[in-house]
Amino acid sequence: MTDLNLSDAEKRYIVDGVKLGVRVDGRERLDYRQLELETGIVSTANGSARVRLDRTDVLVTVKMEMEPPAPDRPKNGRIYFFVNCSANAAPEFEGRGGEDLATSLSSMLERVYSSPHTLDTRKLCVVEGKYAKALYVDIEILECGGNLFDTVSVGVKAALWATKLPRIHVVGEDGGELEFALSDNPRDVDTVDVSNAPVLITHLRITENLTVIDPTPEEECCGPVAVVVGVTPKGQITATQQLGSGTFTPRTLSSSIKSARDLGLRIHQHLLLKLHQEESIENRQIKGFL
Repeated sequence: MTDLNLSDAEKRYIVDGVKLGVRVDGRERLDYRQLELETGIVSTANGSARVRLDRTDVLVTVKMEMEPPAPDRPKNGRIYFFVNCSANAAPEFEGRGGEDLATSLSSMLERVYSSPHTLDTRKLCVVEGKYAKALYVDIEILECGGNLFDTVSVGVKAALWATKLPRIHVVGEDGGELEFALSDNPRDVDTVDVSNAPVLITHLRITENLTVIDPTPEEECCGPVAVVVGVTPKGQITATQQLGSGTFTPRTLSSSIKSARDLGLRIHQHLLLKLHQEESIENRQIKGFL
């Protein structure tokens, strides 16, 4: 959570506004800021997406490698998450200041994507017990304007949706080593099924029994604790995580989780519509990130 040097008067102004139902930027407690999404912007990756939520800017890339499957899961591929908080994203990220946040983000993503109901990694298997596709998901925090968990989760799902994996065929064996070939058809690719992948919804407890969603950095300085909830397109809660050292009353926590479920359903609907629109653009030229 962001650490800004706000005066007591500034914090009181923010908190009093939430109590009155009007936040500093004019939103109500359960309103999101404008979110922008673009996929396929890194031509050297198998999949990519860039998400901007006001001043929060996140770039996600997905790259595939061939490697042995885990010994205890010989029929499954793997997925890894790596988060880098750029020193330019926020002053507190300088040096090693962003390591704890990066670890927290990657751990939460690993939790929600570890379920076979979220992502069927069996489809990534090439040769049982020997070779499987491994997806390396790299998340670059370019700018931090609050609400990183929600923004990152949207970027990860969008990048995986846009991922195109080369179709690999076993064509023979030479000296005990298997030989592989890629399809000559550039359209002969495999996609990643993320139809049941969750998004994360964060509720920040900003004062007593009141929470807000999509908090700004200034609001994050006023809230002692937040709860992050993973919500699938069917409204199932897959994971929860507390951020901060404060506490929730049972009533506030229950209300926050129910609200997160309702908001998650709406976000999935809008996200799916946007992803289909991106996919339907014919001969879309990849301009590149830089």
